[in-house]
Amino acid sequence: MDGRERTKVTDMEPNLDSLKIKIFGDGADRKAMVDLYRNPRIKGFTTNPTLMRKDGVGDYERFAREVLDVIRDRPISFEVLSDDMDDMERQARKIASWGENANVKIPITNTRRVSSMPLVGRLARDGIKVNVTGVTTLDQVTAAGEALAQGRAFSIVSVFGGRIADTGRDPVPMMAAAAQTLRPLAHVELLWASPRELLNIFQADAVGCHIITVTADILKKLPLVGKDLDQYSLETVQMFRDDAVKAGYVL
Repeated sequence: MDGRERTKVTDMEPNLDSLKIKIFGDGADRKAMVDLYRNPRIKGFTTNPTLMRKDGVGDYERFAREVLDVIRDRPISFEVLSDDMDDMERQARKIASWGENANVKIPITNTRRVSSMPLVGRLARDGIKVNVTGVTTLDQVTAAGEALAQGRAFSIVSVFGGRIADTGRDPVPMMAAAAQTLRPLAHVELLWASPRELLNIFQADAVGCHIITVTADILKKLPLVGKDLDQYSLETVQMFRDDAVKAGYVL
């Protein structure tokens, strides 16, 4: 996708109903997840230890099982905790046993840069639904695809588009290339992780991502999609004026 094509994407009148991409809720607040479950636009969920710690989760397994007891028909990804490959495998098989819709998040490497793809291959061959996470390069996408190709169970490759953008790099061309790399694998879906703005949903859809994870803060902005920009301008001006009056500023 070149610059001119990206301009066309961002200049189009946005329409949520035209999206093909699946929106997954991203977080670890049980009540919020259950509330989102009632929204037909939300097709699945992801979480991770950082989000769980942020939301005050104390018992990892209890939290996961309570969520899975309510949300039974949409995929939910839970991450292994260990840094040791053998223990990661034990944890992965345990998580997979919690429910048919439980996907197991396996990081692309451990903290010592040891590839976890041999483990992913074994899990894939045994029919475990894997979500390869922490991916930021095309080489990693290729490696994940090769490992997941050893099985046929529904699987995900999570590429952290937001973190790529945080480094000053445009994630859109890479996500487009990742989509092409994984296209031959019908059972593997590309997920745009860590979006930074609502626009990322439309960008991810345009380049062929299957899924995007969206936090509660971004989900709150969905009603803004397609909003009249002249009206938005007026509301912005009104906000500045109201705040100046409330603050009692004078010149």
